[in-house]
Amino acid sequence: MWDVLFTNVHLATMADGYGEIRDAAIAVKDGRIAWLGPKDEMPQGALAVTVHDGGGCWLTPGLIDCHTHIVHAGNRSDEFEARLNGATYEDIARAGGGIMSTVRATRAASEDELLRQSLPRVCSLLAEGVTTLEIKSGYGLTLESEANMLRVARRIGRELPVSVATTFLGAHALPPEFAGRADDYIAEVCAMIAPLAAEGLADAVDAFCERIGFSHEQTERVFQAAREHGLPVKLHAEQLSDQRGAELVARYKGLSADHLEHLSEAGIAAMAAAGTVAVLLPGAYYFLRDTTPPPVAALRAAGVPMAVSTDCNPGTSPMTSLLLAMNMVCTLWRLTPLEALAGCTLHAARALGREQQIGSLEVGKRADFALWRIARPADLSYAIGLNPCRGVVNAGVLRSPQV
Repeated sequence: MWDVLFTNVHLATMADGYGEIRDAAIAVKDGRIAWLGPKDEMPQGALAVTVHDGGGCWLTPGLIDCHTHIVHAGNRSDEFEARLNGATYEDIARAGGGIMSTVRATRAASEDELLRQSLPRVCSLLAEGVTTLEIKSGYGLTLESEANMLRVARRIGRELPVSVATTFLGAHALPPEFAGRADDYIAEVCAMIAPLAAEGLADAVDAFCERIGFSHEQTERVFQAAREHGLPVKLHAEQLSDQRGAELVARYKGLSADHLEHLSEAGIAAMAAAGTVAVLLPGAYYFLRDTTPPPVAALRAAGVPMAVSTDCNPGTSPMTSLLLAMNMVCTLWRLTPLEALAGCTLHAARALGREQQIGSLEVGKRADFALWRIARPADLSYAIGLNPCRGVVNAGVLRSPQV
C-alpha cells in the first residue's frame, strides 16, 4: 500500500542524462520514492491511498537553488540607477553604499522584519518548482546579526514548503568597525563558528576569497575553524581574479567553488580530483556586465559537475528565477539544456552534500518533484519569462506552485 501514486506523467529522472520514461507512474511511501517506471510495468495489485492524475505533465526532481543570499533587508536599486547615470562603484562606496548599505539595513532589522522582507523572494522561487534552497548569512558581520539571519533561514524552512540548507558566510566583507584590521576580523569570524554550530544554525561555511574580500591565507583560517567543528566548506572563488581559491577549497574537499569566471587550469584539475562542484552564477555576470565567462568547456572536459543557481542578492544578482538562470547559462555560456537542468537538480544537490537524498528520481530518495506543462525537458531552459510549473510535491505532498 503506497501513500501516493502519480500516474499519466512523463518522467525526467536525471539519473542518466534526462533519464526519460514516458507514460510513467511514480509512487511515494513515507515521503520517499517507493517505485517508478512505465505505467504498464506497475506491480500488479498495487494500491495507493491517494492517486493523482498528472495530466500528461513532465515530472522532474524538484529544483534546487544551491547558492543564495536571499535573506537580507533593504535593496540597492538606488545604486543600480546611480551606476547607469555614471557613478562608479568607488563613488557609491564612498557615499556609504555597496554591501555596507545592506549590512546596515540587515543589522537594524528584527528577525520578524527580515522574514517579512525575505518571504516574497523565496515564494518567487517556490512558484518555479524549487523544493530545496540554500541560504547564506553574510550581511550581519557580527555574531548576533549573523545568527539572526540564519535563524530566519531556518524559519523559512519551517513556515514554507521548502527544505533549507544554511551557510555561514561571516567572511563576506570587512565591517567598518574592523577597517584596516582584516586579520582581527577573521579571528572574530573563526570564533563565531563554535556558537553557531552549537545552536545548529549552520550546515556549511563559506567565504569570499578575492582582492576586495579576503586573502587565500585568511580564507584557510576560516576553513580550519570549520573543519574543527565538523562543518563542510564552500567558497566564492575566482569571480574577479584568480586567487587560487578553487585549489584551496578543493584541498579541503569542499562541496563547491562558486562563480569561477577567472578559474585556472590548476583550479579545474584540483576540483576534478576532489569532486568539488562548480556552481555557475549567471545573474551576477549579467548584472555586472562582465565579459569574462567561466571556462565551461574546460570544466566539462575535466568532468567537473556544474551546478546552476540564482545567486539571489541585493547588490549583484537581484534574481528570483531559477528558470531564467537556466536560460542564461545556455545562452551566455553555451551549456546544453540537459546540463542546465542537471545543474539545478543532480549537481545542485551534490553542491549541498545532499545527493543521496535529492536531485534525481530514484527509489529511496525524498519525493520532491515538480510537474511541468511542457513538450520536452529542454523547454525549461528555452522559454524566457514563462513559468510552466503546474504542481510541486514536497516529500510526497502535492501543492500549488503558488504559496
